[in-house]
Amino acid sequence: MTTRILETKKERIVTTMLLALAIPCSAQLGVLLALMATLSPAGALVWLALVVGVIFLVGWLTSRVFGGETSEFILEIPPMRRPQLGNVLVKTASRLNWYLREVIPIFVFGTAILFLLSHFNLMAGLARLGQPIVTGWLGLPKEMANAFLIGFMRRDFGAVYILDAATGAAPLLGPVQILTAMVTITLFMPCFANFLVIVKEHGMKVALSMAAFIFPFAFLVGGLVHFAATWLLT
Repeated sequence: MTTRILETKKERIVTTMLLALAIPCSAQLGVLLALMATLSPAGALVWLALVVGVIFLVGWLTSRVFGGETSEFILEIPPMRRPQLGNVLVKTASRLNWYLREVIPIFVFGTAILFLLSHFNLMAGLARLGQPIVTGWLGLPKEMANAFLIGFMRRDFGAVYILDAATGAAPLLGPVQILTAMVTITLFMPCFANFLVIVKEHGMKVALSMAAFIFPFAFLVGGLVHFAATWLLT
């Protein structure tokens, strides 16, 4: 929603694409930082370099795919003044009212979808469909298919699933697998609630186009990381 301050449609779409692709939410970022602690300094730098590199590469490509002019973004910064308690309370109440009306219904709808999928055992079937890609291409245990499925519903939950698999009493993931899973879940599609926000802001066509690009791209990069790291360490 913050892209509304941008002047052109092209800039709003490109910025939304980059936010959806490679910028984790605050909840997921905390889990990713915990996962970074399980990697070597070199592994953490590889993850950071890949994410930053993807942002610049995809941003450059999408800015050329989408036509339109680029505006000069100038944001006027008002003079700094001591905040007044009354103004702070009024603005806080206004923002809270907006959040409750605009965002909460979307998150409730996404949570309801997740509950229905779990209640009717559809999540297990979807996870089985993704297991060949997770095991054959990403080199991860088949249980990690659940992490990516949950990650679409709540991306931070998917990261927590990976963290548990990496740091549990009987860890399922080695260093290369942790790096692969981190890269893939970072570049993964935002959670379902955020997807609905993209639909509301840019329309179903744009949202589906972003999803059609991000899903395979995340797995493509994750698989390349897996094979490259395995080759370098053998």
